[in-house]
Amino acid sequence: MPNQRIIPVNIEDQMKSAYIDYSMSVIVSRALPDVRDGLKPVHRRVLFGMSELGLSYRGSHKKSARIVGEVLGKYHPHGDSSVYDTMVRMAQDWSLRYPLVDGQGNFGSMDGDSPAAMRYTEARLQRISDSILGDLDKDTVDYQLNFDDTLKEPTVMPTRIPNLLVNGASGIAVGMATNMLPHNLNEVVDGIIAMIDNPDITIDELMEFVKAPDFPTGGIIYGMDGVREAFRTGRGRVVVRGRADIKVDSNDRETIIISEIPYQVNKATLVAKIAELVNDGKITGVSAVRDESDRDGLRIVIEVKRDAMASIVLSYLYKYTPLQSSYGVNNVALVGGRPMTLNLQDLIEEFVAFRLEVIQRRTRFELNKALARAHILIGLLISLDYLDEVIRLIRASANPEDAKNGLMAGDFIEDKAAFWNKFGELVREVQTDELVVADGNVMSEEQARAILDMRLQKLTGLEIDKIRDEYAEIRALIDRLREILESEELQRDIIKEELQDVRARFGDERRSEISLDTSDISITDMIADEDVVVTISHLGYIKRTLVSEYRAQSRGGRGSRGSKTRDADFIEHIFIASNHNYLLLFTEQGRCYWLRIYEIPEAGKNSGGRVLQNILAMPKEDNVRAYISVADLTDAEFLAQHSVIFATRKGQVKKTSLEEYSRPRTNGVNAITINEGDELLEARLTTGNSHVFLATRKGQAIHFEEEKVRNMGRNAAGVRGITLNGAEDAVVGMVTIDHDLDADKSILVVSEKGMGKRSEWSEYRITNRGGKGVSTMKITKKTGELVTIKAVSDDDDLMITNRSGILIRTSMEALRVMGRSTQGVRLIKLEADDAIADVAVVSIDEESIVAEEE
Repeated sequence: MPNQRIIPVNIEDQMKSAYIDYSMSVIVSRALPDVRDGLKPVHRRVLFGMSELGLSYRGSHKKSARIVGEVLGKYHPHGDSSVYDTMVRMAQDWSLRYPLVDGQGNFGSMDGDSPAAMRYTEARLQRISDSILGDLDKDTVDYQLNFDDTLKEPTVMPTRIPNLLVNGASGIAVGMATNMLPHNLNEVVDGIIAMIDNPDITIDELMEFVKAPDFPTGGIIYGMDGVREAFRTGRGRVVVRGRADIKVDSNDRETIIISEIPYQVNKATLVAKIAELVNDGKITGVSAVRDESDRDGLRIVIEVKRDAMASIVLSYLYKYTPLQSSYGVNNVALVGGRPMTLNLQDLIEEFVAFRLEVIQRRTRFELNKALARAHILIGLLISLDYLDEVIRLIRASANPEDAKNGLMAGDFIEDKAAFWNKFGELVREVQTDELVVADGNVMSEEQARAILDMRLQKLTGLEIDKIRDEYAEIRALIDRLREILESEELQRDIIKEELQDVRARFGDERRSEISLDTSDISITDMIADEDVVVTISHLGYIKRTLVSEYRAQSRGGRGSRGSKTRDADFIEHIFIASNHNYLLLFTEQGRCYWLRIYEIPEAGKNSGGRVLQNILAMPKEDNVRAYISVADLTDAEFLAQHSVIFATRKGQVKKTSLEEYSRPRTNGVNAITINEGDELLEARLTTGNSHVFLATRKGQAIHFEEEKVRNMGRNAAGVRGITLNGAEDAVVGMVTIDHDLDADKSILVVSEKGMGKRSEWSEYRITNRGGKGVSTMKITKKTGELVTIKAVSDDDDLMITNRSGILIRTSMEALRVMGRSTQGVRLIKLEADDAIADVAVVSIDEESIVAEEE
């Protein structure tokens, strides 16, 4: 055609644009529920359509075909199966924990049977649906135009029921999916009320109320680890088992009776699967399988052979059939029109915020309605006060319009000043934007019309008293509504009251039992509380090894190979800790991470371990430089009595309360701010009575009291601890000694060439922090530079590791205490090109360490 305009477009760009539009349409308008009412558009339209048809639980059922036609023709222009299937599922008590539709006829079965055609079945709303649809007529939610712009439908339901939590949802969108499990209404209401009472409540505290999912088909939730993970992160895996009891008859034959099956498991398919496994010989010991379910409940009977054990058969059923099923929790819902993954706390917060909005809008609507009525009542009260004059004015008027204008102008009032003194305040208090008394008038048009429409019987004394009583009541209501709008606390109280009413009317007992299986028992209880050797290499490989794998050697021995490391790697940290301890890891960039010791991979002495970045959420360019092993991070008294003192390579020190590091976070926290060109070297636990020792590469050491360093926040950079001797000098270690608890400790310094010296800590005089310190070892070519400083006693052993991976264990008892000014003795024989990498102090365990001479 000559006037046709053709615009060339890039097909790739067009496909991208069209697919994004399609994706968003599926996500927002089809597959994902709204976090506020827990409904998808089709569910919302079915409920709204049934409500518009007047299908309340109080009324009679109507044909499903009539309902489907109503929804299709007015709100949901898609296939009739989509609407009917949605309505059917909302009526199935094995699909929804709290069904929203009351079906009459064949609505399917747990065996997967299809429902009867819509022309045969009938339906109406359940009683609980009133709590979802209620207040729709009070401007509580926004409306939108339907598909052909002829009608309006609600964008969300003003539900009092936390429907998303109690009924769950599932759906597959484009690039995302949701699978939210149902919960018990009583528990959810208790959890919401707990959050209203305490907005700072934690997820763990919420779980005291909302214990676990609660499935309509019952079953047994097998272990709580996945449930906790789902509550905390919005993602998890919940394992559910059917309820099975083993009964023994009079002939001592065992029978397995299954009375509940996992959620969404097809009963007929389950029975067929069991029979198939029995026939194939994968499950032995079964003589018969029968489905004896009836209208009274589910019952699957499995007869066990005389020579078989029912408990073993049941274990195989759990392993090989859907009698044990797992559910992947993926709490994705629309929040403000955008899909988000929500944990338990998020879901409750969003519901409470929505209920606050609904209550505010409802209260505002009721207030406007009450003000309008009070406005009319004031007009009636004015007319009754001037009754004779009003009657004369009306009789004297030529027509109703003149009478109306005369009333509005106040022509029946002789003394206007007296009138305004009496009624002025009342008139002003109930004015709204829509109902205003114009300047110069005494009444609005609405008030005048109400007087003209008033029946003569209202002029009797009794009726006058009724008008006055009604006005008094409505004024009290207005005051109450205004008070509610001005107070969020009152709004929250209303939420609680309405939730308590919902719980009283619809709450029931939990159906799904919670089983604290071995998978749910704290892993700490399953792991022996024994000491292990933890090693961390220079490249960040970590492992734990039994202490018994290391053997004690005499001082000066060549040692045994401690672990296989990569060519450029060497063991940098080595220490002893209990499996049950917490490990606080501090990196050179000043971050703090948490691990339980048992979470560290166990490996043999000769293995390399696992890279820390695969265990912790830490950057690859960062490295662990210090560690603290703590028995319990939940002991408030212990936390209050201890601090962490830090030292950096450039001589900075900082002290922070241990309580600041008592709340583990996956991504770690900032432990100390590191200045440019510096890095964290050490972190030590102190008691408040500790003495601090810092040693430098050039052989200097400083000794000052802990109290010289005040407590600072986690983000502080600290203060100067020691002054270095030139740009090449650096701090090599820090020791803290408690004056009361460590009186038997002495100071050990070790050089890179294997020389060591042990001195009384009292030989290091106390100075102020920030000085240059005193000489702790004379540095020569024979000794090499200082590599570490440690606090030791006779009951300690040393584990010395060199850069080639050779490890030697030697007793401190064999190394006598010397003066601070002496040169020291050789601790380990080194090859010419080797050097000491790290020195760890460990306690002697005579039962696990076998003494062996080189």
